[in-house]
Amino acid sequence: MKRAALAASTLSLLSLATLTACGGEADSDGATGEPRPTASRAKQVTPAERLAKLMITSADVPGLEVKPPSKQDDKYLFAKSPEDVRTDKPACAPLALAMNQLALGESRADLTHHVPQNSGFTYITLMSYDTPGKAESALAGLSKGVDACGEGFMAKAKGTITYGSVTAEKPVAPGGDESLAFQATTPFRGVTHTLHAQAVRSGDVVAVYFSVNGSAMVQNRPGNAKLPAELVKAQNAKLG
Repeated sequence: MKRAALAASTLSLLSLATLTACGGEADSDGATGEPRPTASRAKQVTPAERLAKLMITSADVPGLEVKPPSKQDDKYLFAKSPEDVRTDKPACAPLALAMNQLALGESRADLTHHVPQNSGFTYITLMSYDTPGKAESALAGLSKGVDACGEGFMAKAKGTITYGSVTAEKPVAPGGDESLAFQATTPFRGVTHTLHAQAVRSGDVVAVYFSVNGSAMVQNRPGNAKLPAELVKAQNAKLG
């Protein structure tokens, strides 16, 4: 199924002041009279680098393998960016983004890894926001989509996906400052498949978990891949 790639960002998350010498003062440059820093500027951490540190690894979930995206995954992308996705119901757009590993709202950076499990995959997408309220707004938009799109919707990008229904469900592992979960159905070759997703906000970072049984689709049989609770718990814990 679809997989999203790391969205690199060169904008700085933190702006660190130059370290000064004793007493908080800097030496003066004799030639210009301008203050001269006595310590080098600390390396700034970009939003993308921060997400890379927050993403769980295989060591965090014994028995499971957490994989980063590869160039070969590009051919499976439903869309390269959120702007490429169109829905017949505007309120449902956040759901389409969440189920196709695309960033919600006005994120500064996003990162997706995937975890093979039995005959399916679980995708973890982390998103960071650098403006107060943007992370909360992203989750609120997803929540409104769950309420408004119960009868289903269509999403278009590189092809068309029909979602037959959307239903709220209990998170497999609540965490962070707020969380929500939902399931959606989608018909494929005349067979209905059930997809599961959960979103968690921890401060200015949002994590979206999404599971799909790809083998069931290939074998033309009903699929219902559940989110692995141990995976969600491990990532929630790393977010803090």
